[in-house]
Amino acid sequence: MEYIKGLVVKASAGRDKDRFFVVTAVDDKFVYIADGKTRPLERPKKKNPLHLKATKTAAEDADTNRKVRRFLLEYQQKC
Repeated sequence: MEYIKGLVVKASAGRDKDRFFVVTAVDDKFVYIADGKTRPLERPKKKNPLHLKATKTAAEDADTNRKVRRFLLEYQQKC
């Protein structure tokens, strides 16, 4: 799976297992994710792509922590 900026992913391993995040950046080996609260956009978490499950949803307008939190909250309520 190719990860792009703004894609909503679900962590499948680690202490943040089963939580949703938004991809903020992609590196050669890692994907950087944020949720706007415990992991703000200014301090994203470096995650191995094998430990993530991609969804088919993208957060287009997630440029602030508040918008990321609101988008993820609405997305979780839909699921």
